Amino acid sequence: MPFEKILVADGKLIIRKSIADALRAKRHSVVTASTISEAEKFLQRDKIDLMFLDVKLDGGAGIDLLERLSNTPDRPIVIVMSGSPTIEEAVSCTRMGAFDYLTKPFSIAQIEALVQKASVYTQVLNVNRTFSHDISKSLHLIGNSASMLSLKQLIQKVAPTEATVLISGENGTGKELVANDIHNLSSRADGPYIKINCAAISETLIESEFFGHEKGAYTGATERREGRFELANGGTLLLDEISEIPPNLQAKLLRVLQEREFERVGGTKTIKVDVRILATTNRDLKKAVAEGTFREDLYYRLNVFPLHVPPLKDRREDIILLAETFLSRAAKKYNLKIPGFTPRAIQAMLRYRWPGNVRELQNCIERAAILSTENTAIEWEALGISDEELEASDSETIVRPTIEKPSVSHSIPLYTNRETFPSLEELEREHIMRALELTKGNRTHAANLLKISIRTLRNKLNEYKVRDAAA
Repeated sequence: MPFEKILVADGKLIIRKSIADALRAKRHSVVTASTISEAEKFLQRDKIDLMFLDVKLDGGAGIDLLERLSNTPDRPIVIVMSGSPTIEEAVSCTRMGAFDYLTKPFSIAQIEALVQKASVYTQVLNVNRTFSHDISKSLHLIGNSASMLSLKQLIQKVAPTEATVLISGENGTGKELVANDIHNLSSRADGPYIKINCAAISETLIESEFFGHEKGAYTGATERREGRFELANGGTLLLDEISEIPPNLQAKLLRVLQEREFERVGGTKTIKVDVRILATTNRDLKKAVAEGTFREDLYYRLNVFPLHVPPLKDRREDIILLAETFLSRAAKKYNLKIPGFTPRAIQAMLRYRWPGNVRELQNCIERAAILSTENTAIEWEALGISDEELEASDSETIVRPTIEKPSVSHSIPLYTNRETFPSLEELEREHIMRALELTKGNRTHAANLLKISIRTLRNKLNEYKVRDAAA
């Protein structure tokens, strides 16, 4: 990527001109100086990104200027040039922060190679300065269900390509992990991986976050800043929650996706980038297009290769594997020794709907690990899942502590008079109500006491409500 401003400071016109002409041919903006004072004026007036500095200049030694620059923030990358090099001088320049030490005479190819090297260095520096780049190759999707195996196969196919990928799914399903895997399995894995959460940035700042801005572009823009597209050059850009991008920016984003070029806010220079786009959404973008809140052409530009991450309730086979993985991580994180889960805890996890999906499960397990007694399996109660949140199951009942069953005389009244003998329906209702009374309204405990499923109990109670309403 071209540098915004390069300064060539050398006492000889032929050297200044040859370097400047070669760099301008590569679309760099170049200024030249023949003396220390001229060089310092440029440094004070403009933001210089890269500087070629001769060790001997009129008005003072270039090495003295290098030393002064070493103590200033936001200093340029400096490549020192010397016609009479020495090891001591090279070491001294390196200690004062010189990026490289170039011996005269040199070729234009050497100059171009150094500029390319400095460009890569600057980009990595900017990425690390702006973001905590903590994506690990060890982060990957966990699950052996049919839907997850199918998803993993699709990831394997699309990752090596340059295709734009739209990843959909509910919150907490792992859309970002899918994007991570695509980047890590691609040819861009060693390049920058930049994320931008479209829902977390105010509408007034999002354009600047995307494309960067020039100094003075708006109040508070005290210096030029690269946007996320620029920082992701040569790598991957993840547009997280793309459905939240404001309508006025959708047209500009479409242009970047089509042409891979843009202008910074407040700027006129067109900047070209080489970026692969991944996007995530928890909304139905087709519906958003129909409602007029999302551009149809942008949707089709993003939806080149769609991937859907299933909710956890649709891949229950993976719940225990995920829970065990999260427990292992929590135990390591907090230095705990927890052998696993009790059967009741396992059944509860399998019957809970997990509206927060994998993220909710992870948080639940971490909390349970902290609350649990060391060297003791995690109990159902530690999960913080209530009876009423569990889905009914005719074939599977959560094992509960034994509840003392009441005698028949306490369960139903004795009827000795045939004329007042109740019907079977009345006896059933009386029995169920007595069980609910004994368990203080806890339906799950009552169902266990009655040796019926909670679904059957719910159906019976609903029948009673209908009959009462009809009566």
